[in-house]
Amino acid sequence: QVPLVESGGGLVQAGGSLRLSCAASGRMWRNCAMGWFRQAPGKEREFVATVSPTSGSTKLADSVKGRFTISRDNAKNTAYLQMNNLQPEDTAVYMCAADLWGGRLHDNPVEYDYWGQGTQVTVSS
Repeated sequence: QVPLVESGGGLVQAGGSLRLSCAASGRMWRNCAMGWFRQAPGKEREFVATVSPTSGSTKLADSVKGRFTISRDNAKNTAYLQMNNLQPEDTAVYMCAADLWGGRLHDNPVEYDYWGQGTQVTVSS
């Protein structure tokens, strides 16, 4: 099992920043690719970013490139999503996910095996 718990969401004005954290437990976590997804009301789940097990590779959605950064600290069993210059269209529930087979970076949610409950991010204009 790889329980995941997100934190760091909240309400921020447009142009502001937030850093989301995803705390994981379990011996298998360090071999997992970690991803962030988001889902706004009435919309499908959307890929945001993913990072390889050793942080050697990352992949970001075009909509967040230049504004968001994904990272992880294996010593702390935690993945992060630094979000800068937030805009109202970034408003969503943000969820982290773990892909047990971390050999490739996937942007399809069906490739991920474990999910957190999510944290709400609301950006006001």
